[in-house]
Amino acid sequence: MAAVQTLTLEPHDTRRLASLCGQFDENIHQIEARLNIEIRNRGNVFAFYGDDTRARTALALVRQLYQETARDRLLTPAKIHVFLQQSDMEHRMNKQAAEVGDNVTGFSVVRTKKGSVHPRGVNQQKYVRAIQTHDISFGVGPAGTGKTYLAVACAVEAYLRSEVERILLVRPAVEAGEKLGFLPGDLAQKVDPYLRPLYDALYEMLGGEVVGKLVERQVIEVAPLAYMRGRTLNNAFIILDESQNTTCEQMKMFLTRLGFGATAVITGDTTQIDLPRGTRSGLLHAIEVLAGVEEISFTHFVAKDVVRHPLVQRIVEAYETHERTASPRES
Repeated sequence: MAAVQTLTLEPHDTRRLASLCGQFDENIHQIEARLNIEIRNRGNVFAFYGDDTRARTALALVRQLYQETARDRLLTPAKIHVFLQQSDMEHRMNKQAAEVGDNVTGFSVVRTKKGSVHPRGVNQQKYVRAIQTHDISFGVGPAGTGKTYLAVACAVEAYLRSEVERILLVRPAVEAGEKLGFLPGDLAQKVDPYLRPLYDALYEMLGGEVVGKLVERQVIEVAPLAYMRGRTLNNAFIILDESQNTTCEQMKMFLTRLGFGATAVITGDTTQIDLPRGTRSGLLHAIEVLAGVEEISFTHFVAKDVVRHPLVQRIVEAYETHERTASPRES
């Protein structure tokens, strides 16, 4: 088989090359499997075999990953997956940018205290832009698409820029198969473990010590949705996570808490509703009711936007296919 493309990586650094290839060449094998090509290398010279377009994509990706090793000595399979996702969507980003009507790449970086967050793909770019340009934004889609993480990043950036005075992270007190009444503590203590993903994102972007101090000063508030009733939230960045588990009344209550200088982001996955049977999701209702309100943005993520383990994307796609083809009795 003749080589379609060849690449010589400079400078010739054995440590960086080892990081690029991974243990037992696992990173190279991951790229080969994803793009259905073959990659051979001798030292810093790489040859790419297979479909011309895919080989060119692999070449560009390997060059980009080698540049990354200058800053990051450890390229894990998870990071390789993210870069593959990005390169996978690159041509779609250029094609769809015109359809969006604006240059989404102008909003490609969210800056936090611990570094920069780079949205991956068209939908994440659109989502970040929507948050930065709308007072109320919805991010709807499957797990692993970055809805909550990017919302927290935008909240941190807005606070660091003094655009808001505080950050509120909110979740409904409903979880899959869990009975909160049997857990120890008051309502806040019972819900706290379910807010861990929000805390984790904050720790990564600000550092644990800073987050602790801001929580003590109530600059950052993490609370169950029930605690929002009766409040007016001015000069705040509010994130409602897992909003598919709100009732219609709760969603309306939350949306009407918005005060002057406030930004709200509502995230949720309409395929993972844990409300009692017969109770309509406030997220589904809001999508229907607010669809025509121009000042409110909706970003819909799909399985191809998943940036977790590659298998997560295939799991999401399998469930979507099953739900589309399931009989009424099964669904």
